[in-house]
Parts: sequence; C-alpha cells; structure tokens
Amino acid sequence: MAPRSRQLSSAPLQILLFLNGWYCATYFLLEAFIFVYKVLLLPYPSANLALDVLLLFLYLGVEATRIFFGSKGNLCQRKVLLSISLALTLPAATMAAYYLLLQTYALRLEAILSAILLVFYAAELLLGILTLVSFSSRDSY
Repeated sequence: MAPRSRQLSSAPLQILLFLNGWYCATYFLLEAFIFVYKVLLLPYPSANLALDVLLLFLYLGVEATRIFFGSKGNLCQRKVLLSISLALTLPAATMAAYYLLLQTYALRLEAILSAILLVFYAAELLLGILTLVSFSSRDSY
C-alpha cells in the first residue's frame, strides 16, 4: 500500500497572501492619490518626489513578486519559492517603514496604512516560517 501524501500547505498563510494582494493594490492607489494631493498642496522638492514615486513603483513590483512566489510556494509545497517570498518580505517591509517614517511629508493616513501593512508582513513572516518548517519536516521521514 502506497503512503498517503500529507497536505502541508497553510490555509491561514494563503488567506493572508490573498488579502495582502488586495491590500497592496489599495495601498498603491491610495499612495498615488496622496502623492497627487501632496504635490498640489505642499512644497514638494522634485528630487524627493521622484525618489518617493520610484520607491512606490519598486514596492509594487517587489510586493507582486513576493505574493506570487509565496502563494505558489505554499500551494505547491515548494521550499525554494516560499523562501524567496520570505526573503522578499524584508525589502517590502523596509519600503513600508520608509513610507511610515522617512518620506518627505508623511500624513497620518499614510502612517496608518503603512502600520497595517507591517502587521500583514509580521503575520505572513511568522506563518511562512512555520509553513517552511512543516515542509522541511516532511522531507525528513
């Protein structure tokens, strides 16, 4: 009789990745509108504006890649893909922290949005590590 394969994918991680995908799109659009608002009302230096907008588009690319690899790694039970997703969490969290603390003009709304994003990252990092450990324990027997 052949051994049964165990399903080790994490449903909570998959739900968080799905919700974070929607939150990422909302975050990007709100940040874009907030930049338009700040440019129209505040004396925004053009070099700082270019840096902030460039980082926003870089964030979008990193976040889309991170969510894609995390979702595929979780569903297909692939350690490498999930590890790439976990590694990309650090630059994504760094960019969220930049928008929380270091940008030229930070509004309260941006602080709230970035703080929620950092909570998503902390939960996904914890669940991702636990899922990765469960994938590794599968290989040991």
